[in-house]
Amino acid sequence: MKGLVNAAIVGAAGRMGLEVTRAAQGREDVRIRAAVEQSGSPHKGRDLGELAGIGFLDVSIDDDLASALETVAVAIDFSSAAATETVARAAAATGTALVCGTTGIDDAALAAFETAAEKIPVLHAPNLSPGVAVTAALVERAVSALGPEYDVEIVEMHHRNKADAPSGTALYLAQAAMQGAGTPAASTLRLGRGKDAGLRSKSEIGVHAVRGGSVFGDHTVILAGAHDRIEITHRAGSRTLFAAGALRAAVFLADRSPGRYKMTDVLSAKE
Repeated sequence: MKGLVNAAIVGAAGRMGLEVTRAAQGREDVRIRAAVEQSGSPHKGRDLGELAGIGFLDVSIDDDLASALETVAVAIDFSSAAATETVARAAAATGTALVCGTTGIDDAALAAFETAAEKIPVLHAPNLSPGVAVTAALVERAVSALGPEYDVEIVEMHHRNKADAPSGTALYLAQAAMQGAGTPAASTLRLGRGKDAGLRSKSEIGVHAVRGGSVFGDHTVILAGAHDRIEITHRAGSRTLFAAGALRAAVFLADRSPGRYKMTDVLSAKE
């Protein structure tokens, strides 16, 4: 049985960083031992537990990323797309396993994950919910079984303050559909449709973003045939879902060999 896994949260004062802190309370397999924020953060020096509303944890928020990562086995990154590449490089330099749930990242960050994975275990997913990983597997299987006669459309909705659109999860589900089709290179993503969109092509996968209210994340994949329609939907009820998945992934990565991992690897691992 694994021992206690010490973890650091990068982006500790953000919504997800604080949610992970709260979700870690009471767990016997993982402890938050370090907390990192960007330079100049007004939260520097504050106790993470008090900021999260769960009482004193004796974990001060700092902006020294390298020093924080040197003290733990796993880093859980919910910082920002702009910081992701730096976090990946720092984790590789300190030999710290990396779980990243940041969305909207660029090609440089993706390349940094690949480089880091030569030295450390890396798991990046735009959605760390176990349910979303299962949803993606269902989508891939359904598209493969139904074939090209079924059109694929994806509709996602998030709260009004979500900056990126479409969501990383919607694009992740689109990728699962492409894998199911067996021809990802030939597929075309249509991000919304305007009046001049023209007729839908057979290779097209439509992805549509809706924003409003306080929705944590709803995603529906529609498989539309000539005579029936199948809808595969995942709805998140709270951010705790994502935080619990991040912690589960952190425990999983703690004793893994260097390389790239997926949430499906976490789900299939024996306890």
